[in-house]
Amino acid sequence: MMLAGKVAVITGGARGIGHSTAVKFAAEGAKVAVCDINPELMQQTLAAIRANGGEAEGYPVDVTRKETLAAMVKAVMARWGRIDCVVNNAGIVMDAQLKNMTDEQFDKVIDINLKGVYNSTRMVVDIMLAQGSGVILTTSSVVGLYGNFGQTNYAASKFAVIGMTKTWARELGRKGIRAVAVCPGFIRTPILNQMPEEVLKGMEAKVPCGRLGSRSSPPTTPATSTAR
Repeated sequence: MMLAGKVAVITGGARGIGHSTAVKFAAEGAKVAVCDINPELMQQTLAAIRANGGEAEGYPVDVTRKETLAAMVKAVMARWGRIDCVVNNAGIVMDAQLKNMTDEQFDKVIDINLKGVYNSTRMVVDIMLAQGSGVILTTSSVVGLYGNFGQTNYAASKFAVIGMTKTWARELGRKGIRAVAVCPGFIRTPILNQMPEEVLKGMEAKVPCGRLGSRSSPPTTPATSTAR
């Protein structure tokens, strides 16, 4: 198992890409801290991991509230004594064309998708520096590479986390810490439920294989947490 003995913290770990990442990491031997604002879905993710013999614990975390992150990090260190990877996956969409976008829509997406990544990473970086090793893995988006109609706030946040990641790679790479951003295309997770079907069809038309991405083992309960 590729991640045997490693400890991974995954924000937005209760559904979507976060859920699948948590299940996969556990299957590869990692001890997983599943962090999310939705306790019911978090328990489903934990159950999926434990049913396959994996080790995981759930922690209520709102990435915009540093005290919840601090409590999670303290608990993870007390249980496992290290943090080898943080997966910054928590995120939301609140789409609107620029002329219709409200300050609240813009600020909330930036607070979660951008500042939430900063908050989570800042909370664990000293631990990784003391260890002399670690991985900061952040979920950006193809929207962070080429923009997207009606997503001023989301595109801004995803462009920005790429810039932060490149900066962290320069600052931390020589100290044994890798910083990586991944840019998934559109994956059929609950975060896309807000988008009109004609928009989704347009997205599919841009994909060379003619379909959107998908993931396995979806939770059955309707989701309200903030994860892609």
